Amino acid sequence: MAKFGEADKRWIVEDRTDGTNVHNWHWAERDCLEWSRSLLSSLLSNLTILDGEGGLAIRTKTLDRVDGEAYVNVRKGKVIPGYELSLSLSWEGEARDPAGGPPLLKVSGSLEVPYLADENADEDPEVKITIRDDDGPVGARIKDAFIAKGKSLVLEKIRAYVQAMAKGGPVKDELEVKKAPSAAGKAASPAPAAGGKAAPAVPASGNAAAAKAKKEKVKEGFKTITLTEKFNCRARDLYEILMDENRWKGFTQSNARISKEVGGQFSLFDGSITGMNEELQEGKLIVQKWRFGSWPEGIHSTVRLILDEPEPGVTIAKLTQTDVPEEDKYGNATVVENTERGWRELIFHKIRAIFGFGI
Repeated sequence: MAKFGEADKRWIVEDRTDGTNVHNWHWAERDCLEWSRSLLSSLLSNLTILDGEGGLAIRTKTLDRVDGEAYVNVRKGKVIPGYELSLSLSWEGEARDPAGGPPLLKVSGSLEVPYLADENADEDPEVKITIRDDDGPVGARIKDAFIAKGKSLVLEKIRAYVQAMAKGGPVKDELEVKKAPSAAGKAASPAPAAGGKAAPAVPASGNAAAAKAKKEKVKEGFKTITLTEKFNCRARDLYEILMDENRWKGFTQSNARISKEVGGQFSLFDGSITGMNEELQEGKLIVQKWRFGSWPEGIHSTVRLILDEPEPGVTIAKLTQTDVPEEDKYGNATVVENTERGWRELIFHKIRAIFGFGI
């Protein structure tokens, strides 16, 4: 990820006295690190995890550290968040006396999130919970209770930060203000004709054109990925690897379930990708419906992979993936980029490296 302030100056619009970034057309960049510290502190500090349940009381205290970088880029009105953060949160707990006396034990500890980044926005980050004062059975019970009850709450708050960044972070309000005039203009009623008479009704052909435009607009926000890759192998060998769940498990080091039948379903990368086989021609063609768990509900892309063998031992794989959404359900606008990179680095490159099909 590029660091804040290191983007190409030709694409960045800085604050100027002679004009503005009209409709956010140019690349505008905003440092969000201090804003991120403030928001994460308000989200994570003083959270009650347990308040007497099971004789335990646990709460977070303060966000002690947020290191790294965070920024928001805006280009043509589209928000592109970027952040790589690590954070540390202190917490305290106690085991209470059932008879209402003084606490039996008080402990404190820390919660670490070593890596929170925009590239993993659709995944929960790693959370490490440690205890400082006591590693005996009661202290271990308090720590286990924090992991069981508090970890999910902390992750929920972190997801709120991720969603806030996806919507523009500190520039969200500015974006909404800039959109307001155009929205108002669209909502305004047409002006009456001269003499106070109402404007003539739109002809039926106009309505048809508007309906057609509306229908075509449904596909806005989607992209197509096309890739061509060369492998030093027979086409049937590459086909068998792509349709064999045990080999998928091997080269991805993750769980996979793959049906080899048309209409059969599959699940890849520990369930992150799911779909169904639409057309299969052994050694020649794979057509599937694909969706990622981070995509908005109901959205499926179509993957079409043609395997051509121009000469024995050389296979050309031509991939086309249509209807890939530009944004995931969290508002992150890196879906197309991440999907294309996943095909290249996590599938095609891994197959070459593991099975010796070229570099």
